[in-house]
Amino acid sequence: MDDHDEQLLRGRVYGAEHDDPGPRAGRTYRELCGGPLDGLLLDVTGWDAEQLADGAALSTHLSRYGDTGRSHYEPRPGDPQRWEHVGDTP
Repeated sequence: MDDHDEQLLRGRVYGAEHDDPGPRAGRTYRELCGGPLDGLLLDVTGWDAEQLADGAALSTHLSRYGDTGRSHYEPRPGDPQRWEHVGDTP
């Protein structure tokens, strides 16, 4: 296990229950960087290569558009384990 793996094991998972926010063994995660979800982990277990390449539009009331907003994250060039915030949509 490297330093990045150890950091992921300490993080909170997007969409997880507040009383059990941590990552689980045997799951695959991406770290969200920048934007309103900065520092959270996204569980991508079972996603295929195309889905991973596309990134995700994640619901969050913290987006620029409030309760109806989504924050968009895409794989960071050269470091696909980290996904960068690329904007928000209503």
